Amino acid sequence: MTSPRRPSAWPPLLAAIALEVSATLSLRAAEGFTHPLWLIIVVLGYTGSLWLLSIVLDRGMPVGVAYGIWSAIGVVLTAVLGTVLFGEVLGPVQLIGIGVIVLGVLLVELGSHRVELASHTKAHAS
Repeated sequence: MTSPRRPSAWPPLLAAIALEVSATLSLRAAEGFTHPLWLIIVVLGYTGSLWLLSIVLDRGMPVGVAYGIWSAIGVVLTAVLGTVLFGEVLGPVQLIGIGVIVLGVLLVELGSHRVELASHTKAHAS
């Protein structure tokens, strides 16, 4: 007998990342708490992001993988969008750092699939 499949953790993870990045960029746009509308977006964005992250974990994604992807992609998107929206400059060292973060996320994701495959194979062998 097969067990029912869990819904994918990816849609809520991607939504959590989008909310977290929106909240962080809104924090910058709030200009030292002088624009209350942006602060509302900050609170709602971070709250929604953490709620969605809890759904990701409930759907079975390991916490280290989920948090690693959430935070790394959030850092990269925030840095890139900060240059576009606020004219912030990324130097060569920062660009290398972004590349390292992207590589790290790929390695974490690939590693998690190997662990899943190994545990799945082991479960069917017993």
